[in-house]
Amino acid sequence: MSSHPPRHGHLARRLFQLYAGLALYGASSALLVRSGLGLEPWNVLHQGLSERTGLSMGVVLTVLGAAVLLLWIPLRQRPGLGTVSNVLLIGAAMDATLMVVPEAHGTVLRVVATTAGIVLNGAATGLYIAARFGPGPRDGLMTGLHRRTGVSIRLVRTVIEVTVVATGFVLGGTVGVATLLYAVTIGPIAQLFLRLFAVPPTSDGLAVVAAGQPRGVILRP
Repeated sequence: MSSHPPRHGHLARRLFQLYAGLALYGASSALLVRSGLGLEPWNVLHQGLSERTGLSMGVVLTVLGAAVLLLWIPLRQRPGLGTVSNVLLIGAAMDATLMVVPEAHGTVLRVVATTAGIVLNGAATGLYIAARFGPGPRDGLMTGLHRRTGVSIRLVRTVIEVTVVATGFVLGGTVGVATLLYAVTIGPIAQLFLRLFAVPPTSDGLAVVAAGQPRGVILRP
């Protein structure tokens, strides 16, 4: 008899990891907002657009995610359950967290909020990637452009993120030490949690999630 759990157990675990990861991602991003020390690249843009439109950051994130998803059509990208869930859940989780978590005041609280936000963001990323239900809309855009143009993922990612950070900053988004710290640390942290949350093989030996490192991209909303 196989010692591995049945396939439905794997599916249940993967679904739990997907939705726990997406909810935690939104909550961790909200902590970075409350720290006031800087945001992740895309959230700099989301915050800037929020300031200009009067919409909440979560609503902006959802609307922009849906708009980016439309760009998948000419790139011939196929969304998965995780892709659609990403668009619908992360923004809601962010807004819900912002409603209950006050702004951090004082250096100590800001540092704590920043550290917790980045670490939890890495954990959320590991949960979400390991579930293997498809990339987020923004990362699908990046990998799609890579395939269509032949330009390296590293360069495509750099150009996109520099563009969104610069645009978000001009619109009023927060760029600070946490933005730089996030850029430097999120890859290793997410990779650590990716290994921790990797789903074991199914009973027939088919791996649910690859044990190796994702090819040059950490998935984000």
